Amino acid sequence: MLPPTLHDREPERPSRRRRLRARIRSATPFVSGLAAALIAVAIYGALVPGPPPLTSRNVRDTVAEALASATPAPPVSEHVYEVARPSVVLIESDGPGKDATATTRLGSGVVVDDAGDILTSLHVVVDSNRIELTFADGTQSPGEIVVRQPQNDTAVVRATRPVPDLVPATLGNPGALKVGSEAFVVGSPFGLTGSLSAGVVSGLDRSFKHPDSGQVLRGLIQIDAAVNPGNSGGPLLNADGQVVGIVTALLNPTKDDVFIGIGLAVPIDVAGGAAGLPPY
Repeated sequence: MLPPTLHDREPERPSRRRRLRARIRSATPFVSGLAAALIAVAIYGALVPGPPPLTSRNVRDTVAEALASATPAPPVSEHVYEVARPSVVLIESDGPGKDATATTRLGSGVVVDDAGDILTSLHVVVDSNRIELTFADGTQSPGEIVVRQPQNDTAVVRATRPVPDLVPATLGNPGALKVGSEAFVVGSPFGLTGSLSAGVVSGLDRSFKHPDSGQVLRGLIQIDAAVNPGNSGGPLLNADGQVVGIVTALLNPTKDDVFIGIGLAVPIDVAGGAAGLPPY
């Protein structure tokens, strides 16, 4: 069959034009709508300007508002006290005073094992004819000395009556302490049970001659957390609430038995030997 001639195909042209015109007519509403939308956007942009660009001051103000509304974390001291308080014991003992008359001495101690062993300073309980223990929950019991270590001014005391729900403290590593490390003391200064004081380690490997016994103590931890009568024998704690020492003395160049900025503690790896505790 011969291909169609040009003359034969000419009748198709009007049909193609009609289809093209139909397509244009069908697209006209869409194009008109698009043009109207663009015009509306342009008019809206002219009548309602957008927000101004952010400045560095805007950013600073936003950051400040966010920081002001944030809830700060509780201080470390709250955590330390919560961890250590259940293990701290008030110790009252009757014994000879400085002038050989009977007197009641106040001190502190800390439960260090499941057997109920309480570490304290020997000078708190030495030569006592009565020892009374008051635990954190208010439970009371007479106590007795089971171990003495005069060379470290350390003693172990136990309750002579069963005490339920004893909470041993967690022991820490005094070797990890550095000058400037946080230091906390929980005890009963002047009989004010459950008192917390806070400071820093202000010195290491200190020596001290105890004024009553004449015993020279070495390798002590120096702290500026407040230590007063009644704190002796209580725990020195690190920022995790772990016992790193047993408070043994305060230094004061005057004859007043009050704190002026220097307290001393026996490292727990030394004091703990009295209770048969392994080194950290």
